[in-house]
Amino acid sequence: MTTHAHSAPPPDAATIWPSLRAAAETVAAAEPALAALVTNSILSAESLGAALGKILSGKLASANVSASDLMEIFTAAHRAEPQLEKSAQYDLISIKENDPAAHDFLTPFLFFKGFHALQSHRVSHWLWEQGRKTLALYFQNRISDLFGVDIHPAAKIGQGVMMDHATGIVIGETAVVEDNVLFWHGVTLGGRGKSGGDRHPKIRKGVWLGAGSTILGPVDIGANARVAAGSTVVGDVPAGVTVVGTPAKIVSKD
Repeated sequence: MTTHAHSAPPPDAATIWPSLRAAAETVAAAEPALAALVTNSILSAESLGAALGKILSGKLASANVSASDLMEIFTAAHRAEPQLEKSAQYDLISIKENDPAAHDFLTPFLFFKGFHALQSHRVSHWLWEQGRKTLALYFQNRISDLFGVDIHPAAKIGQGVMMDHATGIVIGETAVVEDNVLFWHGVTLGGRGKSGGDRHPKIRKGVWLGAGSTILGPVDIGANARVAAGSTVVGDVPAGVTVVGTPAKIVSKD
């Protein structure tokens, strides 16, 4: 498996969006049982951002919060912040390049809960930044319930991020995740009991976080470092190294 995400500029929406639509048309013709799904979420949408709103508002709706109300929120967020759609493009490219199970963009768009959790978080973060914190926390709760991914709305996450399988990923309030970071399932970016202030990890560009790894406290994980599966990190990690164990120790350098 490739361990570093794509670093070149992504295709623009004029490339990815038609690719998604073409794949959706093929599925609608080949699998009638899925025709309504791809029609309602993709073929009836005018853009990638609108399609994200359609598929995610339906998932995040509940007995007391309607899909139509959530669709209005997604629409407002994407209209106010065009970077949301661009980040989704980067994320799709990263998934396709780093996950052998993703042979196209349609598969993660429709079915990968890591992608769904991350795009939903991006809107919850926008709400948080707008001061709509209670609604942002609703999003966090629904993302956790639906996808098994618990990301505080205040956490800052870059683009080109892959969350493979995603179950059990936890990202705390003051965490920062830069571009092209790869997560496997069960990763925790947590605190160490400090009551307030900056208390969560800073994950720099191109970092690889193995399944079940735990990074605790306001530590810095340097660019392109790798944290092996099951490791526990409680101190800074230099750029370009691999750390293993509990507590994690450097075992190799690029």
